[in-house]
Amino acid sequence: MARPRSRVVDFIVYLLVRGGVSFIQALPETWAGRLAVGLGCLAYRADRRHRQVALDNLRHAFPNWSESRRTAIARGCFVHLLRLVVEIARLPRQLSVANWRRRVTLVGGEQVVGAMLQRRPTFIVTGHLGNWELAGYALGLFGFHTHAIARTLDNPYLDRFLRRFREKTGQRILAKKGEYHEITQVLQSGGVIATLADQDAGPRGVFADFFGRPASTHKAIALMALQFDAPLVVVGVPRVSLRPLHFHVIVEECLDPREYIGRPDAVPALTQRYTSALERIIRRHPEQYFWMHRRWKHQPVVRARQAA
Repeated sequence: MARPRSRVVDFIVYLLVRGGVSFIQALPETWAGRLAVGLGCLAYRADRRHRQVALDNLRHAFPNWSESRRTAIARGCFVHLLRLVVEIARLPRQLSVANWRRRVTLVGGEQVVGAMLQRRPTFIVTGHLGNWELAGYALGLFGFHTHAIARTLDNPYLDRFLRRFREKTGQRILAKKGEYHEITQVLQSGGVIATLADQDAGPRGVFADFFGRPASTHKAIALMALQFDAPLVVVGVPRVSLRPLHFHVIVEECLDPREYIGRPDAVPALTQRYTSALERIIRRHPEQYFWMHRRWKHQPVVRARQAA
């Protein structure tokens, strides 16, 4: 039985986070960047478990690379993650309707704009690449009302704090668990839903090839795309400069579920196609992917039996 959470401890953690955010926001831009790099290098040295996970994932994904190159990319991932934290803290004060063109470039935007302006519902599919939080935030600045599926934080004070940031420009957050009815309502009304599609789905997921290995992937995206006739717009938000907050919002591919109607393999085929599109973006910016998470945690049962 799980121990009940302490509201006092949760509130103290919330105050510490708010204090850290205020400190980062008060720093000059150059100092904030240097702080992120320093903390990222420190985290790479201190966090042995996640460092080993990242290196192992990179060995499987890029077997032809030298060990020194994989080590450099793994270190870069930690630095990127800390940069991401700093950028998110500073985002509300540095990105606005007046200046977004200096910070964000929309690449292939006609596809996402076309999909969002038609009467059909739309899925924006992305992964843990670049500044994935920026996609929904920026679309709100562009004038599009979107919904994002996200996990509710255990700390209610931090959850409300992060939700206010995410919903600042008009995006609405739907809980990953418990709000399926609201998700279907959004799709039925022709709305736009953004989701991260590169998370392990457990032993019951659809296995899609991802960097040469089967990766358990959630079925729900493809199933709902087919059920509600919703195009899938695959998006990545990589950093394209060492300057703070300089990103490309890249539309890699736009998938129409109508092409798969009647196919017995419609769900795995759609899942594989958007997974491959995400992989292409990641290959162009490997240092900005979240290699520290166990994306290949679950494998097909047949392969596990063969290994045994």
